[in-house]
Amino acid sequence: MSQDFAALWLKITSLHIIALGLLVAFGAHPATALPATWLTDIVFWPFDGLQTLEAPAARVLAAISGGVMVGWGLMIWLVIDRLLPADPRLARLLVVESTFAWYLVDSTGSFVSGATVNVLLNTVLMLTIVMPAWRLGKVQVAPAH
Repeated sequence: MSQDFAALWLKITSLHIIALGLLVAFGAHPATALPATWLTDIVFWPFDGLQTLEAPAARVLAAISGGVMVGWGLMIWLVIDRLLPADPRLARLLVVESTFAWYLVDSTGSFVSGATVNVLLNTVLMLTIVMPAWRLGKVQVAPAH
């Protein structure tokens, strides 16, 4: 995977993170909470309609966590768009290490709360970020002719 393709992949992934963050944040208001409620029900498998976001505490946590996801997605975009050309190794460090930190905290919390499907979803997202980010800042050696 070339660094250019890795950067494009990470930008697209960052847009997906932003979209997911907005979906979660919309869970803060009853009129827009249905998609976030479905997501909550999926991560607490089986999909049975028992999970809701009706409690004010759940709504504020949806707002906070959605906002954090939007900020994290934007941070990844900016690191790739602005920092990568100037300092690819630092860009790789920031994206990879922040992703591992998120993965450890989110997956541990998801596991202990019983949302084990979220650990699987987190693993897919983590690999989607870390695998291409690992290519950033790597020295490309031209093939010998």
